[in-house]
Amino acid sequence: MVAKTIPVDPFDLVIIGGTGDLARRKILPGLFRRMCAGQMPDEARVIGASRSDLDADGFRDFVREALEEFAGETQCGDGAVDQFLAKLDYVSLDVFGDKGWKELKASLRPDVIRAVYFSVGPSLFGEIARKLSGHGITDEHSRIVVEKPFGHDLDSAKVLNAELRACFDEHQIYRIDHYLGKETVQNLMAVRFGNALFEPLWNAQHVDHVQITVAETVSVAGRGGYYDKSGAMRDMVQNHLMQLLCLSAMEPPAKYGADAVRDEKLKVIRALEPVSPAEVVRGQYNAGGDVDSYVAHSEDPNSKTESFIALKVKVANWRWASTPFYLRTGKRLRGRMSEIAIVFKDPPHSIFEGEFKRKGNVLVIRLQPDEGITLRVTIKEPGPGGMRLTEVPLDMSFAEALGDQVSFMPDAYERLIMDVIRGDQTLFMRGDEVEAAWAWVDPIIQAWQDAGDTPVAYDPGGAGPDDSLMLLHKDGRRWREIKP
Repeated sequence: MVAKTIPVDPFDLVIIGGTGDLARRKILPGLFRRMCAGQMPDEARVIGASRSDLDADGFRDFVREALEEFAGETQCGDGAVDQFLAKLDYVSLDVFGDKGWKELKASLRPDVIRAVYFSVGPSLFGEIARKLSGHGITDEHSRIVVEKPFGHDLDSAKVLNAELRACFDEHQIYRIDHYLGKETVQNLMAVRFGNALFEPLWNAQHVDHVQITVAETVSVAGRGGYYDKSGAMRDMVQNHLMQLLCLSAMEPPAKYGADAVRDEKLKVIRALEPVSPAEVVRGQYNAGGDVDSYVAHSEDPNSKTESFIALKVKVANWRWASTPFYLRTGKRLRGRMSEIAIVFKDPPHSIFEGEFKRKGNVLVIRLQPDEGITLRVTIKEPGPGGMRLTEVPLDMSFAEALGDQVSFMPDAYERLIMDVIRGDQTLFMRGDEVEAAWAWVDPIIQAWQDAGDTPVAYDPGGAGPDDSLMLLHKDGRRWREIKP
């Protein structure tokens, strides 16, 4: 059974940076898959815009090659690629000059939804917003999509917000974080708020701690210049892990709607306690095997930028008082793994004798790979010989439970772009949410900069620095294993 899709209303989507890497790998293949799934109406149009000196046919050739490389398995029939290419147009554009803006305006229809995707660096956001507004390309009904990184710190985030709000209202601005488009991230809310089983236990009285892990096997090769200006804290914790933390810790919203959900996430960020240096571990991978070290990929041979970070975080409210959240993310680790693990407390009294040592009930929401949900429970070991206990998982793999639906499940970018067209901001960050996240992160970064802190070296192919293990060991806890 394949999941049903409901077509969105007709739209014109402009992709500024339409010949860039993000458009080639994610945006254009994602739109093609949505057409194949029946979600894109026949009247939909996609207009690429960039400084590349192409015409419409040249852009279609570019997109055809992108689809061949990145579209993957689809539900498309014969002729689908040509059908998609027929929806495309192109305008050669100069962001800082006048070239192309009048032509772009003339190519757009007045009676359909109009959205503009800023598939460019944040340094261009303000100028593009002014050009769109100044040339009358957008109005009060138009929508814009902006990519991360949304600022480098609180001050730069405020500047970006001010530049966009000078031309657009908040309800028109869609700050995209592709982690929020992942199926399992949304299922976290469904599990919490759609089942009477979990929410009564989702608090400090019953939860011992929460672990959020985003582990990667890749290095920063090819991104050394960018990564040296950000590091794992800015690149991952301030946005991706922060969003997972908010969804794990937030109060039930009054309804599933954009501002109701985002109001509750904002409350979590504002309730975060300051993090002391003793509760932060920074690491930088060494060379190992056929892998160069981080500094070999960096433009600075003396770089102190972290490729790994682990933190102990506390949410100062009634629900989570005394329950720590442990966050970690890093490059060149043993395996690729993104998960949220809710570790429940042991029963207050054990009626069973013997040497069985409980590991505790754990609810694991796996984001990647093998999206799914696992609940570890204690049962009796089969066979005679008394009451012997063991741990078993109650495992729900999306691939097994949903069958063919998983093969054609939209990826994060597909879902989020369609949400833009529908006008649904639930899975997008609000401006005050972004600024609150930076306001919490900035003092942590400033503290290690003031101290001249140097990241701890770790070998590639492991679980990160040994110091990160001690972050939990000193609390009598252990990280979940990162498996190859």
